[in-house]
Amino acid sequence: MKITPISQVLGTPAATPEEAVLYFNAKGIYETDVADVAYDIRKGLGGFTIVDVRDTQSYEEAHLPGALSIPSGRIDSSTPSFPTDNVLVVYCWGPACNGATKAAARLAAMGYQVKEMLGGIEYWHQEGGTLEGTLKEKAPLYYSIPPM
Repeated sequence: MKITPISQVLGTPAATPEEAVLYFNAKGIYETDVADVAYDIRKGLGGFTIVDVRDTQSYEEAHLPGALSIPSGRIDSSTPSFPTDNVLVVYCWGPACNGATKAAARLAAMGYQVKEMLGGIEYWHQEGGTLEGTLKEKAPLYYSIPPM
């Protein structure tokens, strides 16, 4: 008996075009990417504040130009106030890090408009973005899990 393989792509049907429009437009409300942030910085466009949500030492070693440091786990009601007319663009290590997602949720719950920068500092560096900090581009741009 011959078994016909089932498509892994089409095993779950695609959305209708109308559903896809709603979904992809909604994604843009919550996310931005490295190229868009770099473009706005290069052109001197404002209206947003970049927030690095990695640990303090990692921020001190390397961070995006002008980024503020607010480690994700320390965001609470005592977090310094930001202008509410600015969108906060949060980033973490890279695609495998959910610190920016968690930080965005906390900041949104506090009343801020937030976007998550996809790719984090890893993709910022890979795409040629400059870094500030004590080590700048020489800093390890990944999170190292401490031994148990």
